[in-house]
Amino acid sequence: MNLEQQIQKLIDDAPTDGDMPLVIKQAIAPVLNLFASRLKHLDYYILQNFSHSWVITTLRAKSSDSIAEEKKVIYAFATAKDATTFQGNSTPEMVAWPIPVTHILFQLFALHQVDSIIFLETPGNLSRGTEVRRSDLQQLIQTQLQEFKTNSRNVPPDIA
Repeated sequence: MNLEQQIQKLIDDAPTDGDMPLVIKQAIAPVLNLFASRLKHLDYYILQNFSHSWVITTLRAKSSDSIAEEKKVIYAFATAKDATTFQGNSTPEMVAWPIPVTHILFQLFALHQVDSIIFLETPGNLSRGTEVRRSDLQQLIQTQLQEFKTNSRNVPPDIA
């Protein structure tokens, strides 16, 4: 699926009560499209367990004052092979599933326990990726939602 088809699937799958399809189309989709267009692939492989929960990795780095900083990330891989060989992972309990890039980004917006998704975009290169921080995505979506709410109030009730 291309980006437009991926966005349309998100809109089609949205709950039909209320304005959710319209909110996704006018406020969320432009942000997802912006982030997705900066990435190289339309689909990425996400490691999941058999209950389809995404594998979350905790990264720790010591800062200059010896305080360990932590962040929780999900890795998105360019190929299934990269996902299954990442950090020696060959456990049968983990499966790499392809997921459309806009759907990954949409999930990131909702995954409050995750700080970032790291997209490992070059097949075979598992040491360099593109990080998309949830806070950046969330901030842009919040801005779009505010704009959507403002514009929705200014629409005359007899617009139809």
